[in-house]
Amino acid sequence: METQEFLTEEKKAQLETELEHLKTTVRSDILERLAFAKSLGDLSENAEYHSSKDAQGKNEARISQIEHILKNAVVVEANTDGTIGLGSKVILIKTETRQEKTYQIVGNEEADFSTGKISFESPIGSAIMNKQKGEVVGVETPKGVTEYEIKSVK
Repeated sequence: METQEFLTEEKKAQLETELEHLKTTVRSDILERLAFAKSLGDLSENAEYHSSKDAQGKNEARISQIEHILKNAVVVEANTDGTIGLGSKVILIKTETRQEKTYQIVGNEEADFSTGKISFESPIGSAIMNKQKGEVVGVETPKGVTEYEIKSVK
């Protein structure tokens, strides 16, 4: 069974831009490299040809992946009722250190911990889904349960 992909409008636009670039610029560059490599003669020991064919395969696979994601994805907007859902931006306070962290709850395709975008299926994401400002949640970590207070939801 396929899992449902969820995207913000911003990520959908990024994927559409990437898809257009791969289908036009990258495809064209690879075809030029292949034509040049073929002009060199013997293809069996032609490193340029084999490298270009490999690049072509990877490019076509990424095109197919993006097309599949865009065809099947659900574009989400953050809740406006104060309940945490996909697209929500939240500030959490780690109760033991009082350290604040800001996250945006996103789908798996968009998750990037280094930029504060966490999947709704991650330990923190799943713990705070459908919660509201002021609630305290426990998140299971390798070191035990860590508690977070939800400071704000946007």
